[in-house]
Amino acid sequence: MKTLRMAALAAGVLLAMSQLVPAQATGQHGPKYKWDLKPTGSASQFRGLAAVNKDVAWVAGSAGQVLRTVDGGRHWENVSPPGQTLLFRDVEAFDAKHAVILAIGVGEDSRIYRTADGGKHWSEAFRNTEPTAFYDCLDFNNSRDGLALSDPVDGKFRIAATADGGKSWKVQSTKGMPAALPGEFAFAASGTCLVAGPGRTAWFATGGGAVPRVFRTDNGGRTWKVTDSPMASGGAAGIFSLAFRGPLFGVAVGGDFEKPTEAVKAASITTDGGRSWKLVAADKAPKGYRSGSAFVPWSPTTVVAIGPSGSDVSLDGGRSWSQFYDGSFDSVECAGHGFKAGCWASGAKGAVARLSVGH
Repeated sequence: MKTLRMAALAAGVLLAMSQLVPAQATGQHGPKYKWDLKPTGSASQFRGLAAVNKDVAWVAGSAGQVLRTVDGGRHWENVSPPGQTLLFRDVEAFDAKHAVILAIGVGEDSRIYRTADGGKHWSEAFRNTEPTAFYDCLDFNNSRDGLALSDPVDGKFRIAATADGGKSWKVQSTKGMPAALPGEFAFAASGTCLVAGPGRTAWFATGGGAVPRVFRTDNGGRTWKVTDSPMASGGAAGIFSLAFRGPLFGVAVGGDFEKPTEAVKAASITTDGGRSWKLVAADKAPKGYRSGSAFVPWSPTTVVAIGPSGSDVSLDGGRSWSQFYDGSFDSVECAGHGFKAGCWASGAKGAVARLSVGH
């Protein structure tokens, strides 16, 4: 059952958590990366994270809590939907006022809410009515077109789509969706099991089956093609996060969340838009299971990955990684341009941080 997997994931992460103290890259050459913690005053676990730029970010997490900062994390505003105790696992924000959040769970616990006034008011945009569906993550190609991913229903992954910025959602036909493998599902770990790319492209990643797989669409979710991955798979293993730089270059990270300090076939790369994947060797992979990943805005080949046992950076598009932080995060996201560009991370016990780069 997905609820059991959720419990196992939460337990595994809590057991693996290390002390949240700043750490930086130890290499003598190149930039040094460091997380600067931005106290939120919250005890929630924030797996939902949306970076708008270095000043504006949203986090969403347990106990129905949603926070927003517009000053680089110096202050956080509680903008939670009133009266909710849902488990929020993803948030996508277009700016300081417009955001969409996803609550996960079986049946009607999977919901989508939208705000257009910075969280002062929220409207329910979607409520799942299929008892066996379980929505894991969502993403947008632009300010209008977005997709949300559910675990398989009747043997196929399910997609809900919006064309009006998240105001309304429609469950798509599964005629163009390849059949799921026995036991296959997606991980609601960091909001990046599904990512949208340029145009109408999108990808989602899986685990739990005989092999982890990556699904790709070029037409906004109407039809999908699927590719096997060389990464680890199993009841607690698979691909937890995807990140793409444009339509061709991408990374996948994950591993086994029951072995958080081991790099169990934990990373791979693609140079052809997800049509094929190459495994990163264990000695060059992230130093443990990783649940989130993101390309930084200021470098075409720099990627950051985070997890319960640390954070890693790759300067060569995911081909090799070095650890720069030994604390716990669940999610990472980067956004913005020029001097407004920024990367954020979030996790358990209200942890949020912003990435700084030195020399």
